[in-house]
Amino acid sequence: MKAAQVRAKIDVLTETVIAAPCERVAAYAADPAHAPQWYANITSADWRTPPPVGVGSRVAFVARFLGRTLAYTYEVTAYEPGRRMVMRTQEGPFPMETTYTWEPYGDAADHTRMTLRNRGEPSGIASLGATVMAAAMRRAQQKDLAALKALLEG
Repeated sequence: MKAAQVRAKIDVLTETVIAAPCERVAAYAADPAHAPQWYANITSADWRTPPPVGVGSRVAFVARFLGRTLAYTYEVTAYEPGRRMVMRTQEGPFPMETTYTWEPYGDAADHTRMTLRNRGEPSGIASLGATVMAAAMRRAQQKDLAALKALLEG
């Protein structure tokens, strides 16, 4: 008899409001080349397909997370410039989906509400630490959005 595979779901959603127009925030955040500048844990981002970003674009990332070096490749599966981008891992430690959304915020639409959502299903031994991983992801995402806000408002 086969042992049942343990699966735990991770779903972390964070948001911020940035004092910059939606088009500017989205253009900067959606460009994978900028990721190491505002994601604290990402050390590199290398295009696997020619830029610019669009559906089908693939980018390899290297990150440090919870004391480990992780290498993974994302593919953009949905892209609405200035509104939404969805990426899914094609290679990496476990399946993950990252979604960015951007929307004008405030009366003058000179601010942007940005959300960052990471969802995944670690399996095997990684699933045992899913609760700890989700909490660490939430803290990291909050820091990343704060860094993005500082970069674009500075």
